[in-house]
Amino acid sequence: MNLTNYHSHTPYCDGRSNIEEFIATALFWGFSSYGVSPHSPIPYTSSCNMLRERVDEYILEMDMLKKKYEGEIEIYTGMEIDYLGKEWNAANSYFQTLPLDYRIASVHFIPNQEGEYHDIDGSASKFVALVDKHYKGDIKYVVETYFENMINMIDLGGFDFVGHPDKVSMNASAYSPTITESKWYKDLIQDYFRFIAHKGAVLEVNTKAYSKSSFLFPNVQHFKTLKELNIPLVVNSDAHVPSLMKSGFKETYALLKEIGFRSTMQLYKGKWIENPF
Repeated sequence: MNLTNYHSHTPYCDGRSNIEEFIATALFWGFSSYGVSPHSPIPYTSSCNMLRERVDEYILEMDMLKKKYEGEIEIYTGMEIDYLGKEWNAANSYFQTLPLDYRIASVHFIPNQEGEYHDIDGSASKFVALVDKHYKGDIKYVVETYFENMINMIDLGGFDFVGHPDKVSMNASAYSPTITESKWYKDLIQDYFRFIAHKGAVLEVNTKAYSKSSFLFPNVQHFKTLKELNIPLVVNSDAHVPSLMKSGFKETYALLKEIGFRSTMQLYKGKWIENPF
């Protein structure tokens, strides 16, 4: 199996180590390809997102590092693009004309009942307070709106894979511990995965939270459904420091193999191919 990772964050957004530190660590651990994916610029003030005026600088640095490490490791220039409705998403002409090697489509912000967008991707304690303050304590509304936005985002296209496809489940479980076992949630997420299969989208299995909470996104309870629907997967760590770039990989690949998966997707010479494991 080739070691790969296409989801990591540096100080261009909310990461804590520079790009070359990630590349050096990837080389040390024997990765065959590595991608960097800053949170995209958005039309709001956000400490987690890249500034639009730094995009060219980022792309130039990636071009330089590709040349420097040519023949040692394949380096890919990516971006994690926030969905904020029909006007702001991966299919937007601005993001489509950027010289990126791949695009991740993700939802971190959702509108409340008054149409105001808030970041629901913070810590569990911040999420609980956010739901009470800005969403009238209506956790069902938050979850339903998250998946509605994910579906609309996927329908628009313009991306290579979907980032952390059910990440709301972790914070929602902090607010309501039994929520993922409720019938309405199970029905909702089954419809969601069937839509993804219909669209032929690639899903990320995101291991970021595994070492701390044993959560994977999508949750391991859905792996069987993903296999039955033949949804292609790519495993990424969403690392913000190099030491976590393969955190949870061993366990995740073992779980996927147990369900019946035999390959994930990887970039090779700029093309997506199967990566047997």
